[in-house]
Amino acid sequence: MAKRHPSVVLVGRPNVGKSTLFNRITGMRRAIVTPVAGTTRDVIAQEAEWLGVPFEMVDTGGMFGASEDPLHELVLQRGHRAIEAADLLVFVVDGRDGIVPGDNDIAQAVHAANKPAIIAINKTDDRRARAGALEFYQLGFDPIVEVSAEHGEGVGDLLDAIVHRLRPKGQSAPVAAPHEEEKDTNADSHAHESGEVAVSIVGRPNAGKSSLVNRLLREERMIVSEMPGTTRDAVDTVMTWHRRKYRIVDTAGIRKAGRVQRGGQVETVSVMLAQRSIEAADIVVLLVDATAGVTDQDAAIAGAADKAGRGVIIVANKWDLMKDRGPDFVKVFDEELHRHLKFLDYAPVLHISALTGERAPKLLETIDRVTASRRMRVKTPELNKFVAEITAEHPPSSPGRQHVRVLYAAQTGVAPPTFVFFTNVATNFHFSYERFLVNQLRERFGFEGTPIRFHVRTRRRKNPEGGKGSGGSQGKRSEGSNGSEGSNGSNGSNGAEGSRGSKGSKGAGGSSGSHARGSRTKKRSA
Repeated sequence: MAKRHPSVVLVGRPNVGKSTLFNRITGMRRAIVTPVAGTTRDVIAQEAEWLGVPFEMVDTGGMFGASEDPLHELVLQRGHRAIEAADLLVFVVDGRDGIVPGDNDIAQAVHAANKPAIIAINKTDDRRARAGALEFYQLGFDPIVEVSAEHGEGVGDLLDAIVHRLRPKGQSAPVAAPHEEEKDTNADSHAHESGEVAVSIVGRPNAGKSSLVNRLLREERMIVSEMPGTTRDAVDTVMTWHRRKYRIVDTAGIRKAGRVQRGGQVETVSVMLAQRSIEAADIVVLLVDATAGVTDQDAAIAGAADKAGRGVIIVANKWDLMKDRGPDFVKVFDEELHRHLKFLDYAPVLHISALTGERAPKLLETIDRVTASRRMRVKTPELNKFVAEITAEHPPSSPGRQHVRVLYAAQTGVAPPTFVFFTNVATNFHFSYERFLVNQLRERFGFEGTPIRFHVRTRRRKNPEGGKGSGGSQGKRSEGSNGSEGSNGSNGSNGAEGSRGSKGSKGAGGSSGSHARGSRTKKRSA
């Protein structure tokens, strides 16, 4: 089992710059940053490293201070949990505001947790903040570091203070070899790609995405409420199931574009992060509210996943509310679902209840199968045997005079499975034949839950110089009555000059034509 990295938790009032500092330290724009107090709700974690010391950076929602968020009490509960689980606390304050009552409340909570803590005075690029920095010593923490999260000033000093407290006593800082840090980063990235399966839970607002994530993690990790739009950040958590790692990403509900624009800056950024999570995922779980049925917006979200080439699983949530609909309702519901999502006929459909946990474990099993399908590779001999059988029985249509033949095929990629078909003339197939080939591939090899990409190419043939049709040796371009430049191997024979001779003359340069007239005159005089 992998060793857990120490947890460094950012705490502070709303709108003091915790999310900006989080993004600065991790080097990623994971947390949403807006001027609106109470933007961050869920706890966001990201691995970071400084001077060879790895740790987990954690961003929390604003505590105790003024917030416009109706879910502030739930945010406060998550903040207390993060403090209890922390190895080191970074207490972020606003240097321009000085000490306010909310800072005193947080200071008491941090002291009560009996955890090592550092104060980070943010926004010290402002002259007013630097002038009032000394007053924060009365909160009883040491050291105090002045930073500007927006411009990056002092962040290195803060990181030095963090790793100094995380590193065991007596251990010196390692000296990194040239490019060592870059190599480690690439290695970690490769391990992430090969060792984890990124699963993005997407859908419309209030479909139950956060409840499903909590059910899979078996803990109240995400804030859940009846208010649509509860989740804002794309929050990911790593879980292990049957010795396999899955990175589960909870996303904000995606509404229609027009409504998102009217929803304000926070919702706009939330939806953008949700869309990015689709592009970064291996598997996309489309969560549909069974009580509302499938909508055009569900189809739009699913279309984005299909276009991105991600594995897709359709999950009808809140199925516990559908039990009174009768035994045939499942069939009716699935027929309506496939009518709206015709292009996702390859995606498996599950009916679960995130609230009660009914059939929720089936989701992890399905994710495992779809992941295997995305990475499956068909051997070339087996693939070409399949192609020969299919095309012999159902050859592609020939738009021109020449018959189209599929010569051979090869699988050129996985995740999603990608195939190239080589033909004698055609560079594309009719869409109906493309669909036929995809269906046959699925029937023969499986590929459950993953889109299939394929391309058609014409096999190039060598055209040696001097061959048939080259250099005009077999030209048939008309030039005169019977003329063809180069016809019958002579330059100008049967040409315009020869046409002035007798009809049917086949002499060269027209001389045989005049000779024929002379011979006929002598015969008449005789």
